[in-house]
Amino acid sequence: MAAGDGLKNAVMDVYHEGKWRQVVVCLEDDCLILNIEENIAINGVLPPSPKDPHKSEKISESSNSSDVEVPDHIANIVRVVRVVKQEVGGLGISIKGGKENKMPILISKIFQGLAAYQTDSLYVGDAILAVNGEDLRNATHDEAVQALKKAGREVELTVKYLKEVTPFFKRTYSQSSWGEQQNQNTNGKEHTNVTKSYVEFKRIPLKFCYVTKYVRLLGVENNGFEIYTPDGRSAAILQSKDIATVNLWFNSVHSSIANQTLIAKDESNKILRDQPGNQEIRIMGWLTEQVQMPESSRPEWKPVFAAITDKDILLYDMVPLSSQDWSQPYISHPLLATRLVHSGATGSNSVNGAELTFSTRTGTSHGVESHLFRVERPKELATWSHALVNGAHHAAKLIKEIICAVTWCGQECRLTLHWENGFTLMDSNKNSLIWSYPYEKLRMSSDDGKRLLWLDFGGDEGEQEFDLRGCPKPVVFVLHTFLSGKTSRLGVYATTAF
Repeated sequence: MAAGDGLKNAVMDVYHEGKWRQVVVCLEDDCLILNIEENIAINGVLPPSPKDPHKSEKISESSNSSDVEVPDHIANIVRVVRVVKQEVGGLGISIKGGKENKMPILISKIFQGLAAYQTDSLYVGDAILAVNGEDLRNATHDEAVQALKKAGREVELTVKYLKEVTPFFKRTYSQSSWGEQQNQNTNGKEHTNVTKSYVEFKRIPLKFCYVTKYVRLLGVENNGFEIYTPDGRSAAILQSKDIATVNLWFNSVHSSIANQTLIAKDESNKILRDQPGNQEIRIMGWLTEQVQMPESSRPEWKPVFAAITDKDILLYDMVPLSSQDWSQPYISHPLLATRLVHSGATGSNSVNGAELTFSTRTGTSHGVESHLFRVERPKELATWSHALVNGAHHAAKLIKEIICAVTWCGQECRLTLHWENGFTLMDSNKNSLIWSYPYEKLRMSSDDGKRLLWLDFGGDEGEQEFDLRGCPKPVVFVLHTFLSGKTSRLGVYATTAF
């Protein structure tokens, strides 16, 4: 069920004010709409008036369809009506429309006295969206007929009144020989045709939202998902006993968010186009990062908004919407000094079995900084992993070289690492070349994690020692990125562990 191809709906439960409430969930392009349940009629008996809780009013059973006035408040509201078929006469409706006619499935007649009529809650002009949860929005006429026939004795119709199509139908009941039947069964007891009406409870714009199956609420394991707003707050927790429904709706919401994120990426690049540095965003979106919270002895997962630009990977607590927001990530790492060290399924949990994670390591002036991220779907894992690897190689091509002030054999020097040409050592005082080696000459590299770097070029040159006057890890990581990029350009794919 792809996002953006019209209204979608399903009955689910939302966690609200400490309890679960039934809602009809609708997906309309860029919004998720929750319609809350409101019982309005049972067997033609209206709920007691707030003014007099002991009285109820019987709906007239003498009116026919041409006299029925459809309440204004139900227009364009999704309703769920339960109908119990009669042994003679079935549901007691006629339908028109279908995919082949480029029309929804519409109730064109309601036969007086039969099951649908007795609900007092179905109308000529109601579009049938689903039968017992089976989606009929793209059904042909014949498919709808078969769905209604095989629905069983108790039928749950999801409907929506379309006022604009009603004038095309004749609002008369069939003058059949059924006669007007009373709202009684053979035992003299009323049918329990419970009718539910739904009114809009919450509208969640999905742009920049984050959806996850890893719900924080205890008891919601693999039968629900949670939606977060762009500022990282929980917007809704939804669940269903039907796992297929959960998966279908999670994937649909996730796809809708992903599609809107692609559009938002272009909008963000327009914002950043005139800013200093003029970096282009290549990928952005929500991830979950494993963090150690001060008040907890165990690591926890925290939603983070991430972006990969031409040169950096950026992390934010919430979605950056302005140029100022974009300029203030809580973490910024250069891609040139960042490596993808793991990408795949790890561990297991009660939600999806193995977790889909990827991890990075970055060489910084304080040492190596590691991050572990989790994603929801395999496609996300592949997209982010490729973006990191390709982004690092692109950054190498863009930046081309780094120059470090070093001490070598007691001399003040400049060590240059060029993405194509390899290593060059210059005398800082005389500005003269001391030596130059291509990457192919390098046999081994190592460091002490504090300030010393060793490069072994083999042969008579042997091992060279450099004092970087600070942590050597950034240079080491850049070196590995240059080497990785070079092997990638040569068509050789290698994995380097360090």
